[in-house]
Amino acid sequence: MNQEKEYSAASGYAMLVVNLLLIGVGLAGMIFLRNPWFIFMILLGAFLCIGFVIINPNESGVFVLFGAYKGTTKKNGFFWVNPFFTKRKISLRARNFDSDPIKVNDKVGNPIKIGVVLVWKVENTFRAVFEVDEFEHFVVVQSEAALRKLAGQYPYDNFEDEDAEITLRSGVEEVNNELEKEIVERLDMAGIHVIEARINYIAYSEEIASAMLRRQQATAVVAARHKIVEGAVSMVEMALEQLSVQKIIEMDLDDKAAMVSNLMVVLCSDESARPVVNTGTLNH
Repeated sequence: MNQEKEYSAASGYAMLVVNLLLIGVGLAGMIFLRNPWFIFMILLGAFLCIGFVIINPNESGVFVLFGAYKGTTKKNGFFWVNPFFTKRKISLRARNFDSDPIKVNDKVGNPIKIGVVLVWKVENTFRAVFEVDEFEHFVVVQSEAALRKLAGQYPYDNFEDEDAEITLRSGVEEVNNELEKEIVERLDMAGIHVIEARINYIAYSEEIASAMLRRQQATAVVAARHKIVEGAVSMVEMALEQLSVQKIIEMDLDDKAAMVSNLMVVLCSDESARPVVNTGTLNH
């Protein structure tokens, strides 16, 4: 299989001098000698001007002669090549692809929206030009295909798949590494070097976003309640222990049950307690 090869182009400044001499001599011969054959020197000089090419920094020139690949030059400057060459300039600069969020299904079938940001550049000009058709479009399509494949391998979170160690939301580094590996394999045939690939957007799709938000809120409330009850039980236990040790008041089982009930209501309630002052006897 053909590979990229370096092409040594001639100096454009030397050929510019030659072209100016051809055109100058041709004009002088026609004017002073009145010989029409000197017009061929002018036409030759004009034809040779087609071979001039300017390669800017971080740019390359791919040259093809009648369908045959002749090589690539990555040196920047002013050059001259065969006028019959088909010349195509390929940028070697790093480029960004920031995809719009696409709708996919995660591992458990939930519809989510996910996007990727990709930093890439052309490394092998032969593959980029001749192995694929429109390598810029190829990068876009294959990056989105890799993103769809990745989203189907992991759940969005572990609410429905509690055994999942890696999720799209929490396993950021692992998921990004897997995404970059997948994109590198897909873009290698186009001679593309992947500098970085990361997920830049992830969320539930609109049709289930509100339901999933309520589920997350309910989970957070349950977790908070668990902590509140755990703390309330500890405080009640400490209160009973202190009352018993310091012998502030003697309580039977019914009194302890009533006290525990009142303390649990006060400590676990969503609203502030509204105490009722008892001005009568201890038992009324």
